[in-house]
Formats: sequence, structure tokens, C-alpha cells
Amino acid sequence: MLAACSDSREVLEELPNSSLAGAPREDVPESRMDAPMARPVTIGEDGPRMDACGGLGQVTRSGAGGLALRAAPFADAKELASLAEGQRAAICTRSLDQKWLGVVVVPTPAGNGTATVDCGVASPVDRKQPYDGPCVSGWVASAYIRLIAG
Repeated sequence: MLAACSDSREVLEELPNSSLAGAPREDVPESRMDAPMARPVTIGEDGPRMDACGGLGQVTRSGAGGLALRAAPFADAKELASLAEGQRAAICTRSLDQKWLGVVVVPTPAGNGTATVDCGVASPVDRKQPYDGPCVSGWVASAYIRLIAG
């Protein structure tokens, strides 16, 4: 029984690395920046009688570079796009810590003031599901979005 305790192998070498179990240690990324991260925006969280996304927000205090739209609710997740001051987004979900909003970006209206694409989030959906529509979706820091409807 005590012989098992004297095994000199490194514990780190024996443990699987989450979804990369079985991969050689040298092939495993060492940080989240190196690992591909994405978390789809969930729509329909308010149930089948409510709009797929329950609110509408507007980018505020974004600064010169704009507000980063990220692939997951983390500051080091891949940046998908940059939202300009005043850009609108449908608010569909939140991170558990309330620091991130899962949004669907509302296309900028054409010259006549009407949106050119229907993102499909202003009407109910049957069940809670990942957004798979025609518009860009992702995660933004909640401190830079002002609720304007919903």
C-alpha cells in the first residue's frame, strides 16, 4: 500500500486537461488567450410568450476605439467586432456576475430610418436556445450599455 505513495511521477502529467484529455502536454494551450473560447448568446430566456430578447440597449461611453463585442463573457475572449457610440443591441441574456450582456447587434438603419435586416429577436421563440440568426451576436461589458427599452 505504501509503495503507491512513493510514485515519483508528476501529478500534473497524469491529470486530463478538461476537453483536451489525451492530448500531449506540449499541445495544450497554457492560457485562455491561446484556447478558442466561444459562448453563444442565448435567446428565449423569458419564456415562449415574451420576445426572444427582452431589452434594447445603446452603447454609451465607449471611447474612441468603440466597445468590444466578444465571443464569450471574458475580457480576454476573441473580439468579434467593435460597437460605436450610440449603436443599438438587443439584450438577450446576462452572465452570472452581471458584468456581461449577451447581445444581438441591431443593424444600423438605412437612409430611410428602417432596419435593413430583421434579426429575429423581437418576437417569441418556442424555447431557450442559442441565437442562430442573420445578425452579429456576442458579449459586451454591461457598464457600457444603457437600457432604452424593455
